[in-house]
Amino acid sequence: MKRISVDMDGVIANVYSQFITMHAAEFGKILSAGDVDGKTEEAAFENARKYVTSPGFFRTAPVMEDAAEVMLKLNEHYKLFIVSAAMEFPTSLIEKQAWLNQHFPYIGWQQIVFCGSKEIIKADIMIDDHFKNLNYFTGETILFTQPHNKLADSLHHKRVNTWREIEKLLLPR
Repeated sequence: MKRISVDMDGVIANVYSQFITMHAAEFGKILSAGDVDGKTEEAAFENARKYVTSPGFFRTAPVMEDAAEVMLKLNEHYKLFIVSAAMEFPTSLIEKQAWLNQHFPYIGWQQIVFCGSKEIIKADIMIDDHFKNLNYFTGETILFTQPHNKLADSLHHKRVNTWREIEKLLLPR
């Protein structure tokens, strides 16, 4: 059975929604897609680091549209692993695990990998929104579109914009 590594932030957890909400609360301005497209989170949101270290940031992130349903199907056809480079924000570990338990209860603790670098991950397919993770991966790579990578050439990675596209790409019809 093939193994799939799925990133958490920006792939199944809508952290951009969190950034936009927190930025609007702090500065009174809701940023549009044009304001953030092509920019790193830090460039788009001047207090991004403050936001990601705020209690509740990861725990209250919305689930990406259709992610829970498609992930359930993937879990039936693949060895599915959630892989998050969470060690940069160690206070996020408990929030991320609680979030996964709530929104993806069919994902067991053995399927969750919190790490520092994803270079150690061995799977057949990796779904991620950051080139820094996909570029080192030796299997099939799928780039999940997010504002920070939207304007970049996807290079040798297959680009998807939605979980329905992932469903069509990876699940039998």
